[in-house]
Amino acid sequence: MDSWVTEILITLGYFGLFLLLILETVFPPIPSEVILPLAGFLAGRSYLDIRLAITIATLGSYTGALILYGAGRYGGRSLLLRYGHWLRLDAPKLGTADRWFTRWGPLFVLWGRLIPIARSVVSVPAGTFRMPFWLFSLLTIAGSAVWNTLLMGSGWLLGENWEVVVIWVNHYTTVVASLAALAGIVLALLTYRSWRRRRQRSLSPDR
Repeated sequence: MDSWVTEILITLGYFGLFLLLILETVFPPIPSEVILPLAGFLAGRSYLDIRLAITIATLGSYTGALILYGAGRYGGRSLLLRYGHWLRLDAPKLGTADRWFTRWGPLFVLWGRLIPIARSVVSVPAGTFRMPFWLFSLLTIAGSAVWNTLLMGSGWLLGENWEVVVIWVNHYTTVVASLAALAGIVLALLTYRSWRRRRQRSLSPDR
């Protein structure tokens, strides 16, 4: 993947970076942890300006997120379930995203842009639940800017060792996934405990 990403970035420049970040957002198998550090490395070699590259990358991320937001808001769940396989979305992923969005709302949209396993899907419930467009835009741009700056800046600083960023992000993703799973288990246990208490109260005779 490195070779064709490099070719696109060198041949198309900022426009290629913009397109890659749209694809990365809409189609999760295209990893930002390869595109962004590599773009940062090329910026260090004077193929790109690092500040302009971060701006263009953030615009690409936002554009891709808008596509998913629009699909959720105007297409609805039926459209997503019908064509979600093109976007690597399925019912379990959408259900999980809905639950997290219902619980955390705007924070999920912001922090989700900093989590590889949630970066794409986070835009869908924001559209489905009709989060205000201005708020979605603000949070998405802010989260994307932070993520893009961290990864691209790391690639710029590391130079030819930019691939180390991929290893860092993989470890980071593993930790986040583990914590999310643990949080899900704790939440399920707390929910079950609360349900049992309510059930016991409803079954107990009035005093």
